[in-house]
Amino acid sequence: MTSAGPDFSKERILLTNDDGIHAPGMEILERVVRELCDDVWVIAPEFEQSGASHSLSIANPIRLRQIDEKRFAIRGTPTDCVLMAYYDIMRDQRPTMLISGINRGANLAEDVTYSGTCAAAMEGTQLGLRSIAMSLVFTIGGKARWATAERYAGAVLRHLLRVEWRENSFLNVNFPDCEPPEVTGVLVTKQGQRPPGSFTLDARIDARNVPYYWVKISYQKGGEHDETDLEAIDRNAIAVTPLQLDLTHHEWRARLSDGIKKLHLY
Repeated sequence: MTSAGPDFSKERILLTNDDGIHAPGMEILERVVRELCDDVWVIAPEFEQSGASHSLSIANPIRLRQIDEKRFAIRGTPTDCVLMAYYDIMRDQRPTMLISGINRGANLAEDVTYSGTCAAAMEGTQLGLRSIAMSLVFTIGGKARWATAERYAGAVLRHLLRVEWRENSFLNVNFPDCEPPEVTGVLVTKQGQRPPGSFTLDARIDARNVPYYWVKISYQKGGEHDETDLEAIDRNAIAVTPLQLDLTHHEWRARLSDGIKKLHLY
C-alpha cells in the first residue's frame, strides 16, 4: 500500500460491478484500489449483469463460488452481490465503503436508471456505506480506452474518499472516451438527459421462423447542456456526479400539495 496521500489503512473496501468478476474493468479497479488500501474484497457477479438495474434474485437462489480469501463470484445481480457481502461474506467485519466498476460503457444521464453498476452503489448507500460508481465511456463498435481509466482513477478516488460525505447519496464517475493526454480535467456535474430513442428494438427471425428481439443501444446526440455529465464527457473531462436515493420532485410536490388542498372527496 502506498504511503502517499490520505491514510486509507483503516478502510475495508468492497469492489463489485455488473460486467462480471473477470471483466477488464474489475482487474483495473482492483489494481488501483490496492495501491490505496490493503483490505480489498472483490464480490462480483459470476457472469455479466449489464442492464440489471437494482434488481434482486427473489425467485431464484443465490449461489457463490469462492476464488480466494477475499474474492467471491456470485450467481446473481450486482445488488445480490452487495447483500451477500454485507450480510454473509463480510458480516464479521463489514466494509467501510463500496466501489462499483469500472464499467465498460457509459453510465450517464438516463443510463443510471438501467445500470447495475450504479445500482450496486445505490445498495451500498442504503446500507450506510460510502459508495462510488465508476464507468468508462466508449463508442459502441470502437475500443474501450482502459488506459484513461487506469491513469486517473487513483487520483480521483484519493480526492473523493476524503471529502465530506452526504447521507443517502453516492457518486457517479465517468471517464471520457479519449486517450489519457487528451483528458481536459475533472468536472462536478449534474445528471443530464438525452433525447428519446437511445434504446430501441432490433427485430430478428430465427431458424424456425419465430421472431425474437435484441435491445439496440444507439445513443442520440443532444442533451449536452451546461454543467451536465453529458457536457463534461463531450469536453473530454471526467464527470463526477453526486446522486441521491430520494427521487422525489420536491418543487412539484409542493405545487401538488397546494392544489390538492382544494380537492373535495365528498
